[in-house]
Amino acid sequence: MNIIVSGGGTGGHIYPAITLIRTLRKKVPDARFLYVGTKRGLESDIVPKEGLPFETIDLQGFERHFTVDNFRRAAKAMLGVAKARHVVKHFHPDAAIGTGGYVCGPILLAASLAGVPTLIQEQNVVPGITNKILSHFVTRIAAGTEDAVQHFPKEKTVFTGNPIRREVLTAQKEDGLREYGFSADKPVVLVSGGSRGARSLNCAMVGVLKEAQKHPEVQFLHATGKGEYDAQMQRLADAGVDLASAPHIQVKPYLYNMPQAMAMADLAIFRAGATGLAELTARGIPAILVPYPYAAENHQEHNARACETAGAARMILDRELTSERLGSVLMELFSEPGKLQAMAAASKAMGRPEAADTIADMVIDMQKK
Repeated sequence: MNIIVSGGGTGGHIYPAITLIRTLRKKVPDARFLYVGTKRGLESDIVPKEGLPFETIDLQGFERHFTVDNFRRAAKAMLGVAKARHVVKHFHPDAAIGTGGYVCGPILLAASLAGVPTLIQEQNVVPGITNKILSHFVTRIAAGTEDAVQHFPKEKTVFTGNPIRREVLTAQKEDGLREYGFSADKPVVLVSGGSRGARSLNCAMVGVLKEAQKHPEVQFLHATGKGEYDAQMQRLADAGVDLASAPHIQVKPYLYNMPQAMAMADLAIFRAGATGLAELTARGIPAILVPYPYAAENHQEHNARACETAGAARMILDRELTSERLGSVLMELFSEPGKLQAMAAASKAMGRPEAADTIADMVIDMQKK
């Protein structure tokens, strides 16, 4: 069985694709995979490290307003379609999967027009334009959220949830506590703005951590993002935060073992990317969500609102984020333990830990038919 997988640009598109590949390999051990991405996206670094054959298509997304540069990008898109047809013709796929990003467009379209069974996996509440277009050509659609189903043809769409790494489900709380030297009898707040960090969130955390150093009954693990770490350490020093005397507060540039960190978290302060939310809900972790305001189609705000409506999270818009606002919400949640417990239950109810298996079975089934 030959399977083309395409997803690019951000980790939110790439990691679900890799999770699906790993799941399919367990179900179909002799399956051959080809990953198609771009040279510019994170996939060019991540995918080869997985030992996967990797092909690139030279594409760039279009500007959302008229620019002369869009003509150059249109020419690249035409060449990209030609390259996609070449890839499909020579790999002879039995199925093709797209997990998001504009690179999926040409390869899934070429596969579909060649009669290859195709599936797109939409992570967000509001689909991007590429998946909206592809929905009219592909065989099946796996929707990561219930709210996304309404945006696609009903007869080919299934609500599956978003695929998450198996390590997220298997990580043990004790391992996380041991790694970071935290106490088992005090709650842990996990803070992350993503691998690159979120400056607005980091700035808001300065005031929160300044207050938190006086109250060791709550522990904080804050990942600033590599590019923001030095600046954040300077902000904390300028504010008088002495981390050396506050072992219940740890500030790291990056968390290389996020599953362990999640395993010990009683509350998360996160952006609202679909993959991060899928992992939080799979473990039933309540959250304070600060959606990235410049995400395509404003999808992070829609993701966050869905979690808030379900009772699994509280949302603070980026433009409204301050140390005072964030600290107030934290104080409210920790002053009434019942609230956190109810949010955790709602988060767990939203989780779909079996999503990767469900989608993999869909791919196998459509290929047989």
